[in-house]
Amino acid sequence: MHAARAAGIDAFDVVWSDVNDEAGFLKEVDLIRKMGFNGKSLINPRQIDLLHNAYAPTQEEVDYARRVIAAAEEGERNGLGVVILSALEIDVGFNVNVITGSDGVMRGASGGHCDVAAAANLTIVVAPLLRSRIPTVVKRVTTRLTPGESIDVLVTDHGIAVNPARPEVRERLIAAGLNVVDIHALCERAVAIAGEPKPIEFTDRIVGVVRYRDGSVIDVVRQVKE
Repeated sequence: MHAARAAGIDAFDVVWSDVNDEAGFLKEVDLIRKMGFNGKSLINPRQIDLLHNAYAPTQEEVDYARRVIAAAEEGERNGLGVVILSALEIDVGFNVNVITGSDGVMRGASGGHCDVAAAANLTIVVAPLLRSRIPTVVKRVTTRLTPGESIDVLVTDHGIAVNPARPEVRERLIAAGLNVVDIHALCERAVAIAGEPKPIEFTDRIVGVVRYRDGSVIDVVRQVKE
């Protein structure tokens, strides 16, 4: 699959020969979809709808993608170039994770998160410091989807952190009397409130590949150890 990505072509998985084993077929399709394959070769018409349904985005993924697109279009119409995005995790390097939960399991697609963040003049991430006593601001995200250089501001319920690459934004926010803090301080505060999260244990098996907007691989998702 990596060779296909490097060559700029689609990657398709091999056939599932047992056409009567729909459960096994769907389990493998779910795996290859998470790994980043564009599709799967088929040998029986009965598998077509199963494959299409498995690859179709969920309503939650569609709704999120629409919200991201709407935010980008509104910013462009108003000539502001400002977008507001969410995050499951954001680390002290401003890298963002929106696809794997606190348990390390993939939750869905990105919905164009990295594309919108990179294209905007000012990208703001809004997220609570904690979700169910689980830190959102962490030392290192579980899965890197949107690089930190594309994120300018993090707004939390415990303060606002500004990427060091945007000192002019930080100065304006301070001048406006807003509570601007260092992102490392936010990370430390999250740990002080909720404690240090137990590290997720993974196997060596790769179940997903994260590709940036230029097609390059910037991270992988590994299987959670049971």
